[in-house]
Amino acid sequence: MKKLLASYGREDDFRAVVEQIIADEEKKNNRVLARSLRKTLDNLGSHPQTGGLSRLVPFPDEAKDFIQRIEPRHGPQDIILSRGNIELFVGLIREFRQADRIRRHGLPVRSKLLFCGPPGSGKTLCAEVFANELGLPFFHVRLDSLISSYLGETATNIRKTFEFARRQPCVLFFDEFDAIARSREETGEHSELRRVVNSLLIFIEQIEPQGFLIAATNLDAHLDPAVWRRFDEIVWFEQPDDKMIRKYLEHAFRNVKVTFDPSSYSNQLQSYSYADLERVCVQAIKLSVLNGNRAVSDADFRHAMRDAERRRMRKQKLEDQTRE
Repeated sequence: MKKLLASYGREDDFRAVVEQIIADEEKKNNRVLARSLRKTLDNLGSHPQTGGLSRLVPFPDEAKDFIQRIEPRHGPQDIILSRGNIELFVGLIREFRQADRIRRHGLPVRSKLLFCGPPGSGKTLCAEVFANELGLPFFHVRLDSLISSYLGETATNIRKTFEFARRQPCVLFFDEFDAIARSREETGEHSELRRVVNSLLIFIEQIEPQGFLIAATNLDAHLDPAVWRRFDEIVWFEQPDDKMIRKYLEHAFRNVKVTFDPSSYSNQLQSYSYADLERVCVQAIKLSVLNGNRAVSDADFRHAMRDAERRRMRKQKLEDQTRE
């Protein structure tokens, strides 16, 4: 409340404090109060201000088609990261919470992150958990709407999206970032697409987001070389190793009875992504339910693994055919 009063007259600071209050109420499961506060906050910007308080920025109509708010449903207990990445995110959270102190010393605060890694390695989940830990709203950029069929409009749409991130404290997440940041050196690229990349580079360079700008890609080799230096941190997501697979399996069955040791299959699950592991575990639990069992059996898990392996082999075959 002291922070709220201290932010009087500064719309960005005021909104950031209110967002933190809403996030705290959501964590306490006070959903009704949180929704009421959210509705009140969103409506503030649509009414004239009679006092000295600056007009709050409402969700801009010009960006609503490109940005979707996602309510975080996961916490740190739902994600498994490497030790290096854990240390990196702890440092980023610490910087964000003491941003004013850092800026008073004339130092920059890291706020632009690039996530790289194969599909299913946890990039989107990590962005969601990160936003939840920061107490910031999580917005997902809808590239299907952002990339206009009229190429001249795409750069304008990107500008509107970045303008929103500049004014709204949040975590703004671009998935499949390579779709708009593809290398300008690739043959066959339309000249208009090159201009889009040029505009994107300028926007990333100039923006100082109130929260964080996060871009994610499965195809980092296709990114334009000039993109890399625009980001404060590059975060690499690898396929889980044996230790991380065991930890994931332990977490997946923490509230489920089992008649076997899931970690005994960790060696057979090498090269599986987190998305693959989740599919196996969920399917094994469903099979147990369908069979009327009180616990997940070894047979249920092996059946789920066969289903997953069949899917993986088919997917690999299609990818090989595409490359040919």
